[in-house]
Amino acid sequence: MQASTRKALFVLLSAATIFATGCRKKPKRPDPSSTVISQQGTINPSDAGAWGADGANGGQAPGTGLEGREGVIETEDMIRGLLQPVYFAYDQSAIAAPERAKLDAAKAYLEANPQYRLLLEGRCDWRGTGDYNLGLGDRRAAAAKQYLVTLGVADTKVEVLSKGDLEATENASDDVMAKDRRADIVILKK
Repeated sequence: MQASTRKALFVLLSAATIFATGCRKKPKRPDPSSTVISQQGTINPSDAGAWGADGANGGQAPGTGLEGREGVIETEDMIRGLLQPVYFAYDQSAIAAPERAKLDAAKAYLEANPQYRLLLEGRCDWRGTGDYNLGLGDRRAAAAKQYLVTLGVADTKVEVLSKGDLEATENASDDVMAKDRRADIVILKK
């Protein structure tokens, strides 16, 4: 066999092998209409067991490490639970009108406490691939940051972090998944 014939045969066999094995398929995403929380498609935080305006936990906050605890968690470096999380619709990073008041409260807190900064932790429910959920968590945190910046908060006062679905409850019920789709607002003391 000539070298050029062997080379052509090798290329042909390689292409056939690649074609036969194909690419791994992504899992099917569920229909978004199956996760609608209310008629308007927005989440009512009081129905989702959100942190109350008084700082008391009206329910558990899955995936935050605060299960079974009440009130605000404060360490030397941060304060968690003082400001309410911003909830998002399924597979969305847009901030619903009712959720904007929480970011308005975060801005007011920063104005009253200029020595602090904020960390926005974007989170997702368990559905979707890990990479997709990390990206969606990042978009959620970035959307919350952008809203704060448009309110006049300095860009340097807000950090973003995506937790994706790392702490989400797998195979959870709709109400638990609604609590997992959020951006937590953590106050940074340093």
